[in-house]
Amino acid sequence: MKIGILALQGCVDPHEKHLRALGVEPVRVKTRKALEDPELQALIIPGGESGTMLKLLGIFDMKQSLSDFAAKKPVWGVCAGSILMAKNVENPVQESFGFIDFDVARNAFGRQMDSFTAPIAGMREAAFIRAPRFKRIGKSVEVLAAYKDEAVWIRSGRHMATSFHPELAHEVPSPCHVHFVESIA
Repeated sequence: MKIGILALQGCVDPHEKHLRALGVEPVRVKTRKALEDPELQALIIPGGESGTMLKLLGIFDMKQSLSDFAAKKPVWGVCAGSILMAKNVENPVQESFGFIDFDVARNAFGRQMDSFTAPIAGMREAAFIRAPRFKRIGKSVEVLAAYKDEAVWIRSGRHMATSFHPELAHEVPSPCHVHFVESIA
């Protein structure tokens, strides 16, 4: 199995460790051609800075290819990646792809200095780093985990989003990586 990790910007390396632990070949996706590879079975959009990712997707002419990919194959957005998955973005308003029916507020768990770890879905230390908050959750969206009664891990159809960074957890592979890979197999 080959799973791509959008490698234009952000937290790419740690995802590779989790995927390899599951017997998956990680592929760094940096071009439209790589994203359009028919052997690629799914894609992770990592944490980083969503505005920068949007700019780079535009510069490298990858926006339509990403939308086409998501129309057929699973995509998982992590932190900044989850912002790109949302239907609507606030704080500030920003373009997104709407792969999942939810609204998100950027950096709503606090600034960089407010970052923290918390136990989530069997992980001792899920990292919230300038994490977004999932606001409105659509009816077709399943909440897989919450933090203080707020959804932080959601799934809709083939797509998934986490507001935290499971790739930084000490547990390898993380429950989120296991769930994503098992949903593809």
